[in-house]
Amino acid sequence: MSHGYEDDVTVRQCWDALSGSEDAFLIDVRTGAEWNYVGFPLVSGAASPLFIEWLTFPTMTVNAAFAEQVSAEVLRRGGSKQSKLYFLCRSGVRSIAGAIAATQAGFEHSYNVLDGFEGPADTDGHRGNIAGWKAAGLPWVQK
Repeated sequence: MSHGYEDDVTVRQCWDALSGSEDAFLIDVRTGAEWNYVGFPLVSGAASPLFIEWLTFPTMTVNAAFAEQVSAEVLRRGGSKQSKLYFLCRSGVRSIAGAIAATQAGFEHSYNVLDGFEGPADTDGHRGNIAGWKAAGLPWVQK
């Protein structure tokens, strides 16, 4: 845990963990605007995503209640401080901060999902083509 959280995982490792465990949670830390306009991961059952902004839109200030909101939602869904938490953002940066905050709040297994939902921009400046949840062909929806 030299990162300040348990580890980094690929989107496939995250998908496999969510598909194979009832004690694993995907926490999408992007903003409401991103969920509404860019889309979000589809994971069924108990592993359906928790939507908790790390940065609050539109001010883009850190959500001071983030750790409390994560704890409340994980516990509400039957999880515990030993549950596996997978943090996802656009490209794998805000999710690091989320994983660190959850670890500091006592969650023992917090993971950063590398490349996030959209991954890095391609040569044309478009995201979702090189790496990340969308590029891996994992289920997602756009409203």
